[in-house]
Amino acid sequence: MIKPARIAPSILAADFSKLGDEVALVEPHVDLLHIDVMDGHFVPNLSLGIPVIASLRPYTRLRFDCHMMTTNADAYLAELRVAGADIVTVHIEAFPEPEQLARNARSEGLEFGLVLNPPTPFDAVAPFVELCDLVVVMSVHPGFGGQSFIDATLGKIEEARKFVDSRGLGADIEVDGGIGPENVGRARRAGADVFVAGSSVFHAEDPVAVIAAMRTELDMSLTP
Repeated sequence: MIKPARIAPSILAADFSKLGDEVALVEPHVDLLHIDVMDGHFVPNLSLGIPVIASLRPYTRLRFDCHMMTTNADAYLAELRVAGADIVTVHIEAFPEPEQLARNARSEGLEFGLVLNPPTPFDAVAPFVELCDLVVVMSVHPGFGGQSFIDATLGKIEEARKFVDSRGLGADIEVDGGIGPENVGRARRAGADVFVAGSSVFHAEDPVAVIAAMRTELDMSLTP
């Protein structure tokens, strides 16, 4: 099923000294905000946490898609919701049996999704897709921004799309990492609905122009 394409800029690539201004600049042109939370354990880097999410919430109406690159995301569900999160996604590599976590997230009023690293086959999440609002295919190795898109992940996006559609499930397919105007169309044709773009947007001289270019590529991608 073809859903509207949505762009989710990743604030990991934004200038944190003026985060509110960075988000305000792109807000009229995007669909949700992607927020990476890293623990320095599951991935070899640290990033923002609950206080930053809470401080940003009053300044935007965009939905917060919180990507938990942590081994203990289950401990923070209530705090995430209070801080203003709307969606929480966790790695199948950290939570290979995510049923209880999915139930706990929903009990907190959060949407729930599962994330796969590039080496992880789609089969790892297949038994749990019916629990998900979102299946996230990492197209770079998690933990750092600015990496190049891994073309081989397009096949995994296709597999996820076919699985969801063949079973009449409602999960969105999100692609995260190395996304920009040069490859967003290919990811769309593979079956992705949601496109996380960090460095290509926030490191650009004109972020709004980059988002517009991505919209053009997305519009053209499914044209016969």
